[in-house]
Amino acid sequence: MPQQSKITLGRIHGVLPFDGTRNPGSRSSVAHRVWLTYRTLANGFQPKVGIAESAAEVAVGYEFLIDPELYDLRFQPLPVGFTDTDGKKRSYTHDLLATFIDGRRRLVFVRNSESLQKPSTWRDIEAIRAATPKGAADDLAIVNAADYSRQRRENLFRLHEAVQSPDEATDEIVLWTARNHKKIWLMRDLFPLVQMPQKTVFRSCLRLIARGHLIANLDHVIAEWSRIDVSS
Repeated sequence: MPQQSKITLGRIHGVLPFDGTRNPGSRSSVAHRVWLTYRTLANGFQPKVGIAESAAEVAVGYEFLIDPELYDLRFQPLPVGFTDTDGKKRSYTHDLLATFIDGRRRLVFVRNSESLQKPSTWRDIEAIRAATPKGAADDLAIVNAADYSRQRRENLFRLHEAVQSPDEATDEIVLWTARNHKKIWLMRDLFPLVQMPQKTVFRSCLRLIARGHLIANLDHVIAEWSRIDVSS
């Protein structure tokens, strides 16, 4: 069958276009391509289009986006050419580039666990690392997609969504309550202690988990029966 053309988004009013160096948005019956909009300090929190080749890539992106120290995030940011172990010239585009407020920059390489078990993959990674310009980033993180279970991916999506509607006053009250009531075990234990609608407290808990003030198991559904703890 002939190769399908890549999907290209047209102009979206009020949304910055995708600025990656490669559009990974081709049609596929096996890969999970993802289109999303996201906001960062670098673009004044104006929505911007991102495109990723896998759900795991997006999950890693959301993990960066809920970090209050993040300044900018780019998808498919940098192409490099390298020679593989067979002597063939190949090209590779880094999956993500995260820039932090303090100036640190991190490139990210996301692969499935089967691929990461192969010595040839690690030889390619070292070749890619060597071919990447020294000034492009401070480090290259290798991420195993298997570390991002389906539930973890869904939870990161929900945490990212929650921080789009900040409410510092409510979060301060909920966090103070969690810190000062020693018998809190489940999230729902907070509800009768905070004089606010349950849905307001729940959204606050999501924001506090996203910011690392509350701890929950992201590989389980985050809900009112979730075990929570206050970070030290």
